[in-house]
Amino acid sequence: MTPRAVALRHEGRELSYAELSRRATGLAHGLSAAGVRFGDRVAYLGPNHPAYLELLFACGLLGAVFVPLNFRLKAPEIDHALTDSGAAVLVHTPAHADTVAALAEHPGLRRIAVAEQYEELVRAKAGEPLDVPVSLDDICLIMYTSGSTGRPKGAMLTHGNLTWNSVNVLVESDLAGAERALIAAPLFHTAALGMICLPTLLKGGTVVLHSAFDPGAALDAIERERITLMFGVPTMFAAMAAHPRWPEVDLSSLRTLLCGGAPVPTAIIQRYLDRGIGFAQGYGMTETAPGVLLLDPALAQDKIGSAGVPSFFTDVRVVDPSGHPVPPGIRGEVIVSGPNVMPGYWRRPEETATALRGGWFHSGDVATVDEDGYVYIVDRLKDMIISGGENIYPAEVEDVIHAFPGVQACAVIGVPDEKWGEVGRAIVLPENGVEVREAELLAFLRTRLAGYKVPKSVRLVSALPTSGSGKILKPEVRKLYS
Repeated sequence: MTPRAVALRHEGRELSYAELSRRATGLAHGLSAAGVRFGDRVAYLGPNHPAYLELLFACGLLGAVFVPLNFRLKAPEIDHALTDSGAAVLVHTPAHADTVAALAEHPGLRRIAVAEQYEELVRAKAGEPLDVPVSLDDICLIMYTSGSTGRPKGAMLTHGNLTWNSVNVLVESDLAGAERALIAAPLFHTAALGMICLPTLLKGGTVVLHSAFDPGAALDAIERERITLMFGVPTMFAAMAAHPRWPEVDLSSLRTLLCGGAPVPTAIIQRYLDRGIGFAQGYGMTETAPGVLLLDPALAQDKIGSAGVPSFFTDVRVVDPSGHPVPPGIRGEVIVSGPNVMPGYWRRPEETATALRGGWFHSGDVATVDEDGYVYIVDRLKDMIISGGENIYPAEVEDVIHAFPGVQACAVIGVPDEKWGEVGRAIVLPENGVEVREAELLAFLRTRLAGYKVPKSVRLVSALPTSGSGKILKPEVRKLYS
């Protein structure tokens, strides 16, 4: 509808909607010539970059399945995602060539760098239309999210999931066609993709991509590019407010700040309210593409601590163990239903059956609802740590700790942190007569886990509290060591 309008800006380069369409179509032809067919998985490893979106849309034209990978992961973790998804193609940026070189052999996997090889694919039949029948129920992408069992699992999101989530955002956030959206949060998370990027492109606005978040660069972009919309996690907004330029930077263009990933500290909310800017706080999950709840910025002070009310085309209940809605003020589990909820986990029928029951996705998060219907997330049934907006599942970290020589048992818990909100702490029981050194253990973990997953501290203990069956009692561990 607006072919001449600027769709993307990235490091001084602009792409109009017509150019983005032409490049995505050419890339689809190139992938097709390379053997990619309907349902085949195509992975991307790299930071925020136009190639991410070109590849996403090229896959959509083919009916292929896009698999964005977290570039912060180590080679063994990326190997798992590639193996689990059965990816036929891996597209990566040059900055990640060393990581790709360290990957195991994956028979049949074609590796393509975003350089001349990639551009050759883009130029293939770029002017010729391509139209493979794709329905709203077909899988658009697989996004890996850490599982409580310790192994990341792929949430399957359909074209319908992403579309309906975008419609929810348009309804609740009132996006305009003249929107200029800054995306500095990584697109390998559904929040940046689903809450800002896709809705902005659907409305014909401009997406300004930053490869990585830097508070000074973000403030400069807001001022220079006249940014109207931005998504971030609380640590990002806290870093911006703490930057030396904060007092004098021109923020007058900002209309909406979307914040998720963790509760926003009241002090941070106040820093932005003092500048005349309110937060649209929300709650969501990868499995819901991701929007579930949103709080009107006008209620940021009246409903402090609330994640808001359900998105318009999404149903949310807070229920007791028998599935009945709880009265106001009583804790229950958040369950979600709607066209934005995934059909399941990739090749995980048992975990899918556990999570999706009776047409509702069971989040594992605990909340209360007030008399006005506003939801407050208060706890987690899942044993998850949220650090700077990143989800860390202790079972995955504990699995790696157990591989370190001399570890008999361990438990990873979350402890408060001023900067990140929460960080991991490893409580380690060494084998009898074996000395486990904290520095050596942490160095070992850094070679096998993304940096944000590595615990920030270690406590060596002579015993861990256990149940009669020998299961480590996490609540007791937290009481003792948090």
